[in-house]
Amino acid sequence: MRTATATALTLALAAAAAAPATAATAPAEQSTDGLWRMDGYGTVLSLDGDTLQEFQTTSVSCIEGDTARRTGPGAYTTDDGTVLTVRPGPGQDRATFGADSSVGHRALRRIKELPADCTRPAPKDPRTSFDVFWHSFAENYPFFAAKDVDWQEMRDRYRPQVHKDTTRKELFGIFSDMVRPLYDAHVAVEDEDSVFAQVRPGTEMPTEALDTKVKKFVVERDLKGAPYRQDFANGRITYADLPGRADQGYLRISGFGGYTSEDAPYPAHVAALDKALDTILTKDRTQRLKGLIIDLRINGGGSDALGIRIAERLTGKPYVAYAKRARNHPTDPTRHTRPEPIRVTPADGPRYTGPIAVLTSGSTVSAGETFTQALIDRPGGTIRIGQPTQGVFSDVMERNLPNGMTAVLPNEEFLNRSGRTYDGTGIPPHLTEPVFTKEEFAKKRDSAFDRAVNVLRKRGAAAPAATAH
Repeated sequence: MRTATATALTLALAAAAAAPATAATAPAEQSTDGLWRMDGYGTVLSLDGDTLQEFQTTSVSCIEGDTARRTGPGAYTTDDGTVLTVRPGPGQDRATFGADSSVGHRALRRIKELPADCTRPAPKDPRTSFDVFWHSFAENYPFFAAKDVDWQEMRDRYRPQVHKDTTRKELFGIFSDMVRPLYDAHVAVEDEDSVFAQVRPGTEMPTEALDTKVKKFVVERDLKGAPYRQDFANGRITYADLPGRADQGYLRISGFGGYTSEDAPYPAHVAALDKALDTILTKDRTQRLKGLIIDLRINGGGSDALGIRIAERLTGKPYVAYAKRARNHPTDPTRHTRPEPIRVTPADGPRYTGPIAVLTSGSTVSAGETFTQALIDRPGGTIRIGQPTQGVFSDVMERNLPNGMTAVLPNEEFLNRSGRTYDGTGIPPHLTEPVFTKEEFAKKRDSAFDRAVNVLRKRGAAAPAATAH
């Protein structure tokens, strides 16, 4: 039975797909200086002249976070080059917040004064750090019920083990043990060079070594004799016209970032991506191709916004990729911010609008998954082949602890048209095939790739060629 929430979400997404995107407007003189509490995210912002200061809050703590400097009207830039925007309205006590490499916006509500905990330094003893760690998850993590983890029981079990003489190494071990049962690749505990993180059982994290091994295998096995093959975007993107198949193309994406130097700002990565797509999706090629394989099987994620930018080159009609919401209550994990539909609008210039086969695996992570989700309702036909994705979609929250450690966790959900999320289980394939197993490597097989070639051949023969737009 369809729930009222799912029905309302479906109607909202349908309306969003049909409606043109409009920018929020407000009087130019309306200032955003002052104090703001963010819906969800446990965050308070202080905007004072040229400075944006983040405060990370829980019901028992307030710790300073990132600082950004004003670089334009409503724009602030962090030390790592991320551009944050704060736009006023509607009304004097409301504003919206965004980051250039993320999709969606966060609602801000003006407050009169900082929470009391923000006006005094937090004690740095082990038990205080424990309490901030526990509350950070208790008030923001959405998936305890789905993971069958009793977070209160974790507190009851581990807090008595923490005292004033607990060492950093011991505390790091306690934190790691607490989050271990979550098996969530977006959860981590960090203390300088020590990091605890893990993936879903039966899957493998997409490391640089694995990516190099798989890329070599694909080039030698699948793309041998390709009439055209080229790497782009610092080697993170590969395109080839398939050998013996002039009407089929292959696009491999190993991440949604790292497209240029590490310290380059987000617009530089956008420029590198656009240059790659302009070279790949030429008018001649988009008219010629009847099928495109997009290989995301080893993809470490990155910027959801870059994934949407690619999706915009793969459709001739606007549609909604997904809706994004965040947990929005410290004690009730069923309460969320209003879902925000994320649109895909056809890009200018040549676009490929024909059948697509997306290859996925448990090493398809984060932005690799949101991009996969963004293609589910894509007009033109998309089929998924391989194994389920990792099952982590949210932007990650990095929460500073009083003793200098860091907790990393998700707090968002990416909803499909029926209001469902794929967190934990991952996005399932339509057609299941083994992906880069020991047997596949040993026998030089790539079952998912071969299945995609055959499926697209049959679909392409039954459908007219895609047209350039």
